[in-house]
Amino acid sequence: MLSFNGLVAVCVLYVAGLFAVAFWAEKRAAEGKARWLNSPFTYTLSLSIYTTAWTFYGAVGSAARSGLEFLTIYLGPTLVFIGWFWLLRKMVRIGRAQRITSIADMISSRYGKSGGLAAMVTLLAVVGTTPYIALQLQSVTLSFSVFARSGGVGGPDAEATAVWVAAGLALFTIVFGTRSLDVNERHPGLVSAIALEAIVKLFALLALGVFVVWGVADGPADMLARIEASPVIDASWNGARWVGITALAAAAILCLPRMFQVLVVENSDERHLATAGWAFPLYLMLISLFVVPIAVIGLDLPSAGDNPDLFVLTVPLGLGRDGLALLVFLGGFSAATSMVIVAALALSTMVSNHIIMPLWLRFARAEGPSAGDMRRAALTARRLSIAGVLFLGLGYYRLSGGAAALADIGLIAFLGVAQVLPALLGGILWRGATRVGAALGIGTGFAIWAWLLLIPNMAETGGLIPAMLAEGPFGIGWLSPATPLGLQATDSLLTAMILSLGTNTLLFILGSLFSFPSPLERLQGAQFVNVYDHSRALLGWRGAAGTTDDLLIMAQRILGTQRAGRLFQEVALTQGRGGAMPEPDAEFLERLERELAGSVGAATAHAMVAQITGGASVSVRDLLAVADETAQIMEYSSQLEAKSAELAQTAERLREVNQKLTELSVQKDAFLSQISHELRTPMTSIRSFSEILMQADPVDDAARARFSRIIHDESLRLTRLLDDLLDLSVLENGRVSLNEGEARLGDILDRAVYAAGALEEGGRIAIRRTALAEDVALWTDADRLAQVFINLISNAQKYCDADRPELTITVAARGRQVEIEFADNGSGIPPRQQALIFEKFARLDTAKGAPGAGLGLAISREIMARLGGDLAYVPTGAGTRFRVRLPARALKAA
Repeated sequence: MLSFNGLVAVCVLYVAGLFAVAFWAEKRAAEGKARWLNSPFTYTLSLSIYTTAWTFYGAVGSAARSGLEFLTIYLGPTLVFIGWFWLLRKMVRIGRAQRITSIADMISSRYGKSGGLAAMVTLLAVVGTTPYIALQLQSVTLSFSVFARSGGVGGPDAEATAVWVAAGLALFTIVFGTRSLDVNERHPGLVSAIALEAIVKLFALLALGVFVVWGVADGPADMLARIEASPVIDASWNGARWVGITALAAAAILCLPRMFQVLVVENSDERHLATAGWAFPLYLMLISLFVVPIAVIGLDLPSAGDNPDLFVLTVPLGLGRDGLALLVFLGGFSAATSMVIVAALALSTMVSNHIIMPLWLRFARAEGPSAGDMRRAALTARRLSIAGVLFLGLGYYRLSGGAAALADIGLIAFLGVAQVLPALLGGILWRGATRVGAALGIGTGFAIWAWLLLIPNMAETGGLIPAMLAEGPFGIGWLSPATPLGLQATDSLLTAMILSLGTNTLLFILGSLFSFPSPLERLQGAQFVNVYDHSRALLGWRGAAGTTDDLLIMAQRILGTQRAGRLFQEVALTQGRGGAMPEPDAEFLERLERELAGSVGAATAHAMVAQITGGASVSVRDLLAVADETAQIMEYSSQLEAKSAELAQTAERLREVNQKLTELSVQKDAFLSQISHELRTPMTSIRSFSEILMQADPVDDAARARFSRIIHDESLRLTRLLDDLLDLSVLENGRVSLNEGEARLGDILDRAVYAAGALEEGGRIAIRRTALAEDVALWTDADRLAQVFINLISNAQKYCDADRPELTITVAARGRQVEIEFADNGSGIPPRQQALIFEKFARLDTAKGAPGAGLGLAISREIMARLGGDLAYVPTGAGTRFRVRLPARALKAA
């Protein structure tokens, strides 16, 4: 017989194994080598947290007391996965499109990203789940007590056991649930541990079932005979209760925070639902396969005791099967811990995102939206929330004293969280649903449920306000939970279910019909209802100028410096503003909000962006358009608005392209004039002086030498122009061959400065350099790189219009890259011409008197592209600045 201390040691080793599996899975996922984590079967196993200790132990107890009624708990989810697969798929698609982090986030995002509605759903979820967590702690404590009694030793301190279990689960959840703020809110370590626990509890029940049928009974035939002779088969059948509990279980699979976490948030591929659609019902069938045989044997076996909820442990212990009993104990332990871990994680995300962080933002408003370390605050809030949620469950357990009334808390919790079902389904299926209707329905349904079920359960377990419950508040009998509306209810659960969900649904519909949704609600409603037509949120932001720096600071505090910097850089490049900060346009603000939503929730992210930009998400024009819609326009408004936004963006791009084409046309005319001049001038000189030399009248030797030199110089000038044209053609067609080798950056710059004539006596521009920073070893084509530098230095000499022209050359290391900037102190390039400077033959208005055909920068950009780097113009507002970036492969290893 395994001692109590030995059982504790086994539990510690089991939890240590879960830690090891979770750490290994997270490491493999970070390395991109955990493809099994993205398997549909791993996803299906994670859904097994639906089968908690309540079903692991309580299903057998329910079968012993009420016959086959326990099947309703499994029948509801099975019907959802088989018959309502389309609804699950739609929820997953919405979750991925909207960066949803919890069920509160889903409802908040649908109804105009309402922070108040999110907080209401969060409080409901915490209140509804806390007693359920207490039930899991009780099941673990009772299972410890069973082993202690069987071993002939004194029973363990139940409260101490519950405290240690709660503390261990809090530690595990904090370690693997709050390591970072992930935009996708996925936790590979937790998922892997839950999948392992799913296998353990399924294997444990199957092993016990096989033992009962073939070890205790003489096979299936004998087992069927025992079932027919058992009181289990004679239990009364209540059709209304069957339908009610089946519907309640179906609602729970959609609304339980822990189920939403694994079903929607942890989903990495929508296609996994296709496998889960048949695999999860199969899992439920297997785990319930031997419930009745175990209950029948437990009722026939005196040593099994008088508590049917513990038959899964007392049957193998009473028959001397200690190893099997230990396996079953671990199965029940897995069922309890996996539920508590995921429930605590889901609730902590909701409490942090929708209660703590909004309060933190409100108190930090005076110091600015980016004040404080928001990333650390969010992680700390989640960790404290996990501990708080678990110890709320512990407090409820200690308050109730582990009373038998906790056995009904599973269904009570189901009905509590099901109060969000009308708002959830209505928001997904009905575009006319409003925030007012959702708040009225959820608030009223929650109050009715709490008064009729939760408070009486607490009173029964803790001795609270019995007089008010028996007589009704202020002596009003029809308000008493025992006789609501004067009804003599025979089944308090069904009565509360009809009254709470019925009133909830009615007020939700009436509130939606008699209230007018805000424009943002309408836009979000279109996104949810027509999610397959729109895979991302509609653009509605209007950002104010000068807010980009504040947005960057805020994003860094939530997403981290690297990820925020990468996001802003990508957007800037998309906007054609390489090297500069992005413009806070609607598309950028919408993308930023969605990225933040993955870490702090949709409502909080929306409030944070709005607080900085001060921009309304929908214009007055949108509001008037919504008000004037007819029924037909309501059906298609989302598509029309999206098309309108798309056409507006297209029109803006066309205007930009048209302006650019106009500029290029002007540049083309200027080029034709310039190139004809550049070609005609040397050709005219060559022809004229050649004709002089060909005349019959002789010229003296000095004149002949002078004329020959002019012909030679003009020929070189003509050759250079043709070489530039040919060089650009070769570069653009990718036929250039590089001659790479070792070189030093300082030497290449020296060569360029001398070649450009910048150091000649009387040079037009002063060069400022730092020799120490230029001591960098390179592996590149030094001739081509020098050609780029020469062009940039020559341009600065030609076009810098400062009284005392200066060119500053700076070198900076950026990780494994080197950036060289050439900045002069002139007036810079006019904004309207900045987009044209790298175009072929483009010349500035200020360059009319300077020689050249406008090919230098175009050639330089092509050279840098072939070298694997890039050449960019950096707008600064003062002077002209070009940045040359050399790739990591150009750096010679030390």
